[in-house]
Amino acid sequence: MNATPAPGLRRVPSTAPINDILTVVNEDGGVILEGLLTADQVARFNTDIDADLAQLAPGSTHADEIAKEFHGANTKRLTNVISRSKVYREEIIDHDLVHSLCDAVFLEESGTYWMTTSQVIEIGPGNKAQMLHRDLENWFPFVGMGPAGPEVIVNFLIALTDFTEENGATRVIPGSNHWPDFEDRGTPEQTVAAEMKAGDALFFSGKTVHGGGANQTSSEYRRALGFALNPGFLVGEEAYPFLVDRDLAATLSPRVQQLIGFRSQYPKGSPGLWMVDYLELADYLASH
Repeated sequence: MNATPAPGLRRVPSTAPINDILTVVNEDGGVILEGLLTADQVARFNTDIDADLAQLAPGSTHADEIAKEFHGANTKRLTNVISRSKVYREEIIDHDLVHSLCDAVFLEESGTYWMTTSQVIEIGPGNKAQMLHRDLENWFPFVGMGPAGPEVIVNFLIALTDFTEENGATRVIPGSNHWPDFEDRGTPEQTVAAEMKAGDALFFSGKTVHGGGANQTSSEYRRALGFALNPGFLVGEEAYPFLVDRDLAATLSPRVQQLIGFRSQYPKGSPGLWMVDYLELADYLASH
């Protein structure tokens, strides 16, 4: 096990140059982007999803016991955010910084990328800490490749309420993206809390060990918007073409359509994937 104590997470303004942001992520595994969303955007997004989140019961619907523990007994996870929030689909997932960072991470090696999942995660009082993990574990072969493997997922975790040590701020082990053995998930003692103000975002590599923190308060709810992106040659968690109405998808920008599977994928070295009769999916949808 890597026993090196974790330093704190570094913070940069969301207006920082792309190369500066990625330098920190490459070194530490993640960085806090201050002010990714404005207070107005946070408020309008919360309004978009408040009713749906209120109707959702805490806990997991998964049959697997490990998945149930992973999801949290007093945690709500609201998925298919693209269909639920106008602010999300028009202002957040289409944010220039999101695409600039993903372009820089994925385009040279992978060619294209799309969305793995997007969900609102609300950790309630008394919920214990989530098990530590790396997001690339969704695609097990990359665990064995360790730090030398390609970047197969990046995650944006935007605070929708203030994140504190006490209310369940996400725990991160900076530098764990460089550990030689990715089956080593570290220990809680090696983690640091990603304390943030609402509107800040934790941007981190799929190689980095992390997990939701324990909510030790009696009445606070820690709410976040998490969305992750992966190369076009890997399948994501959410099957968006079966969830998002085609009429709604037609109103979205081309780059958001591609993120949710309404356009073909063109990974490096491939003439195209996710196609219809070897033709661009978007052309097929437009003519049908």
